[in-house]
Amino acid sequence: MRIYQLDAFTDHLFSGNPAAVVPLTEWLPDEQMQRIAAENNLAETAFYVKTEGEANYHIRWFTPTLEVDLCGHATLATGYVVFFLEQKPETDHIYFSSRSGPLKVCRSEDGWLTLDFPIDVVHKANLQPPALLASLNEKPLAVYKGKTDYMLIYESQAQIAALEPDFREMSTVPARGVIVTAPGDANSGIDFVSRFFGPQSGIDEDPVTGSAHTTLVPYWSEQLGKTDLTALQLSKRGGYLRCKLNEARVDISGQVQLYLTGEIL
Repeated sequence: MRIYQLDAFTDHLFSGNPAAVVPLTEWLPDEQMQRIAAENNLAETAFYVKTEGEANYHIRWFTPTLEVDLCGHATLATGYVVFFLEQKPETDHIYFSSRSGPLKVCRSEDGWLTLDFPIDVVHKANLQPPALLASLNEKPLAVYKGKTDYMLIYESQAQIAALEPDFREMSTVPARGVIVTAPGDANSGIDFVSRFFGPQSGIDEDPVTGSAHTTLVPYWSEQLGKTDLTALQLSKRGGYLRCKLNEARVDISGQVQLYLTGEIL
């Protein structure tokens, strides 16, 4: 059984978000896929199976502790595996069926891959779990709640970089994770910055979170009055994304670097 490890949303190794990808001809038992993900001990391991048609696949994602509904960086990494390492289709787009519905991945001539994901609809969270604000060392300007995550708005990029969460406290917040975000620094070429904390899902801080941008992009598009956005995730590894709001969908583009190939015995 082949396995790949790749760094997503980066133009060089040892940055971006690492993900494992396991191509399958048929699904393994859920328990076995969960054990493989736990052994990899990465934010996500993606498993995929080829289905009918040249460009059709089914994808699932596992953290070290549970299966999740959506994962952007592992989908980007899986797209790279399909396009350049495994099936190598002639088409410039492929489709994945998933627990979050159909997902499209496109490749461009410059080597960038683009995810086509549904937007996340958020609402202002007037009532917040006490642990949410107690877990952070600085109070946000506003708090929103999406389908799976809380999103906290701050004033500056420096505030986002300086946050030091209490992950034990945050792990009691009833959500997949917590997004913190602010505008990018003036004249930096970055529209907004973010970090993603997910102790509830077994990952204290995710290096680059593609799925969180389904929440971030609609918000910042409205705030900034533009549909094409550049984003920087301020984790230690860091990651750069190009995003575009297309009505009820979000295009999330990034680069992928292959780190290793191996075999599960």
